[in-house]
Amino acid sequence: MKLKNPWIIVILAIAILQFMGCQNNNDSIHKVHPAKVEEIEGSDFSLVILTEKAIERIDLQTAEVTEIRFSPAKLVVPYSAIIYGPNGDTWVYISPEPRTFMRYTIDIDYIDGDLVVLNEGPPLGTVIATVGVVQLYGTEFKMGH
Repeated sequence: MKLKNPWIIVILAIAILQFMGCQNNNDSIHKVHPAKVEEIEGSDFSLVILTEKAIERIDLQTAEVTEIRFSPAKLVVPYSAIIYGPNGDTWVYISPEPRTFMRYTIDIDYIDGDLVVLNEGPPLGTVIATVGVVQLYGTEFKMGH
């Protein structure tokens, strides 16, 4: 049997090989999640645990809660650390362990430029997120997933 157009076989062979190359081989794919969210029993808050790569990608940065000397002394955090909830609640993300963050309720006294003076907040010296805060919030509530 003689083919009228041998190029058809070549084109079909190439198409079949490309199709086979596009097949997903789920056995060889290892999906790495950049973050893990763990519920804290008895709390409305969760722990957000990030991989080192996730921290690098969102350029997450931290600072410590400081104080200003008034009578009495007041806790101070950078304005960039504040996250506002839909009902006006305010929080910062504290870091109780490396790569681990959780929301912490704060009560703002006043804002002075880039500083937020608190009536209540995390203890002096607590590590808080100052860059990447919105990404932590989105991860905690699985927004954008």
